[in-house]
Amino acid sequence: MQEKYVNQNYLAYVRSFAQPTKHFHNCLRAFIVGGLICCIGQFLRIEFEALFGLSGDVLAGSVSMALIFLGCLLTGLGVYDRIGKAAGAGSIVPITGFANSVASPALEFKAEGMITGLAAKMFTVAGPIIVYGVLSGTAVGFLYYLLGL
Repeated sequence: MQEKYVNQNYLAYVRSFAQPTKHFHNCLRAFIVGGLICCIGQFLRIEFEALFGLSGDVLAGSVSMALIFLGCLLTGLGVYDRIGKAAGAGSIVPITGFANSVASPALEFKAEGMITGLAAKMFTVAGPIIVYGVLSGTAVGFLYYLLGL
């Protein structure tokens, strides 16, 4: 009984210092920023189609590369970190967030050298995502092959 009483006191003590989380406000900001990133992607898609006559997979790949470039550029300039602080998951989920997760460690460890710093640390965050994405894609492809689909 005494242990439960102490835990409740401790929790009340911790709550007195912690700021309340504004869930609705955070979700709204994430939705708006994520939506803006997607709108930029759609704008690029329309412009690439109109200006360069791209279509299909070439258009999709070009827009993806442009968004990755913008994510890396904004990370290098220190802008993407500020967007991430304001938007939370809204800036992490789109492809620009993946670009940020690759570029940030590369910038952080570049002082350690090109091989032991930049190259070795570049995929510390994104590496597991790439590995498990490739493995799960291979497994699904193999299953489709075995099932004859």
